[in-house]
Parts: sequence; structure tokens; C-alpha cells
Amino acid sequence: MEMENRSKRRDSSSNTDLLDDEDNRGLGCCGWTLVILSAFFALLPCFWIISVFICPKVVKEYERAVIFRLGRIVDRKPKGPGIFFILPCTDSFVKVDLRTVSFDIPPQEVLTKDSVTISVDGVVYFRVNDPIKSVANVSNADFATRLLAQTTLRNMLGTKNLSEVLSDREAIAHGMQSSLDEATDAWGIKVERVEIKDVKLPLQLQRAMAAEAEATREARAKVIAAEGEMNASRALKEASLVIAESPSALQLRYLQTLGTIAAEKNSTIIFPLPMDMMSQFLNRK
Repeated sequence: MEMENRSKRRDSSSNTDLLDDEDNRGLGCCGWTLVILSAFFALLPCFWIISVFICPKVVKEYERAVIFRLGRIVDRKPKGPGIFFILPCTDSFVKVDLRTVSFDIPPQEVLTKDSVTISVDGVVYFRVNDPIKSVANVSNADFATRLLAQTTLRNMLGTKNLSEVLSDREAIAHGMQSSLDEATDAWGIKVERVEIKDVKLPLQLQRAMAAEAEATREARAKVIAAEGEMNASRALKEASLVIAESPSALQLRYLQTLGTIAAEKNSTIIFPLPMDMMSQFLNRK
């Protein structure tokens, strides 16, 4: 119970949104005074030339700007795309790219549930869903997402058997995606897709699996061959019964065999002799 309570407190503290602080959202008297002075000096004719180069800012279609005024986020929403204005000396801004970003998960040495060491790598696609959260709640959203993807991959594969890792890659990828998406929601990150690229097995294990697969294939081949022999013997038995009913059918079979041998263009000559003739010679002896 104590461990569960600790984990719950840790999860609640990690998901705390820094933007939920509603107590000190105002700039205060000193802050508003500085903002008014900054705006006043920006509008003075002697500072117009400087203001023209400092105040207007432009962000592209795939970017958003988070403006900080005296250290506080303005209006709790990003600016852009297009042109916007900032006040000199009191405002600063951070550009956030909204395009989808992909990165490779480095190969991770993982011990599976059945105690097999494997090396697994993958690829993650994500994008910034909330620019305000990605700037205010985490220092480096891109780097944090990369580290979390590595640990999530190790934790996810540690609960799977080797057969499940090799056969259920899609299910593992979906599980990682949901886990990463839930963890990075407080950072303003949306994980769009996760893929398992390659699973590398130890060389000895590869040889053992290859030997097992080869033995399985040989066993199946022997079973198929035995079934073929059994079916052939049954067919021969039925054919012998049909030939026994008509003695002339045996002569026709002799002739067919001679035609088959002659078609192969070899030097073998066969003279079929009836068994009745051979029995007369045997009886004389």
C-alpha cells in the first residue's frame, strides 16, 4: 500500500501543469508600469526607426510563437502564423515548430520475460500539439520524448516473451504509442506513430532456432512422404484387383511400359514373357 501511494503521488506530481497556477497571473503595478513605459517609448517618433526593426515579428505557417511579457505568457495562447508585434525590453518570444518529427530509438538491450537477451530498435513520430505546454511544462520536449521512448520500449518488451516480440510487433507498437501519448500529454506532445524496426537475436539463439525449424521441416517432409507412399500402395492394390479381373489388361500394360521405355531413347530392350510360359519350364525341371 505504501509503494502504491508513493507511485500515485509521484504520478500526480509529474503530471502537474505549471499553467494551472491561477493565483499570480497579473503583472502587478510595477509590471504594468514597465509595460506602459515600453509602449510609450516605442511610439515616440525618435524610437520609430528602432521599433520598426524590433517590434514586428513573423512566424511561418507551421510555426507558433509563445510570447513572454515580464516572464509571463501573454493571453495563454500562441501567436501566428503571420505577423505579430512585441514590446521592446519587456517582451520575448519562443518559436515552436508544429511539424511532425521522427527519430530513431537506439538499439536497446532487453531481457525478455523468458530470460532471452535481445536488441530492439524502433522509430517514433510525434508533433507538438500544444505550444504553450511544450514551452512552459518541460525544458526540452524533443529530448524528453526521446528519453521516454527508450525507457518505454525497454519496459514494454520486458513483459513479453520472445515469441510475442517476434510475432506481435504491431500490438507492442500500439501499446508503446498509447503509453507515450498519455505520458507526454502534459508536455503538449502528440505521439502519432511508433514502429518496431528490427529485433536482433544472439548468434547462438539464431542457430538453435534455425536447427529447430529445419528439423520441423524435415519431420513434415517425412510425414508427407509416408502419406504419399500409403496412398500409392492403396492405388496399386486397387489397380491389381482391376487387372486380375481381365488377363488381357496385363498385356496392354506390358505394351504401355514398352512404349514408355522406347520414348526415352535408351538401349535397354525388354521382352515381356507370360508367367504361364515360365511356369511350364519350371514344371519340366
